[in-house]
Amino acid sequence: MKVAVAADHAGVPLLAPVLEELRRLGHEPLDLGTHDALSADDYPDRAADLAEAIIAGGAERGVLICGSGVGASVAANKVRGIRAALCHDTYSAHQGVEHDQMNVLCLGARVIGEALALELVRAFIAARFTNEARHLRRVGKIAAMEARF
Repeated sequence: MKVAVAADHAGVPLLAPVLEELRRLGHEPLDLGTHDALSADDYPDRAADLAEAIIAGGAERGVLICGSGVGASVAANKVRGIRAALCHDTYSAHQGVEHDQMNVLCLGARVIGEALALELVRAFIAARFTNEARHLRRVGKIAAMEARF
């Protein structure tokens, strides 16, 4: 699977480990940076780059990292077709894909450590949408909200 990965300056500490874990798992990461923790890089810019890669078909899913993960999630969800969630537990990381068709995992590099981040990435990447009627109905309502607003 092609997975876009991006981080702002605060997310830099988790960027390389996430990229390496995806490679180790046999996936193809698309590295969207940033690699400089001292840059004045802003999470909305990285969210836009990552969302564009997914919407354009250059990646199936994405991992977006900032300091808390909150700003990254808020910014990514402004793009139609992106379903991003901040997850700091493994249940949410896989359930968000299985039930909500989440396509972007947001992480907070100042909140969780590397070991948990990699566990979350593994859960997110391994998960598949269930296609159950109730989940299809709910995701359809989300798409209708995107179109309406």
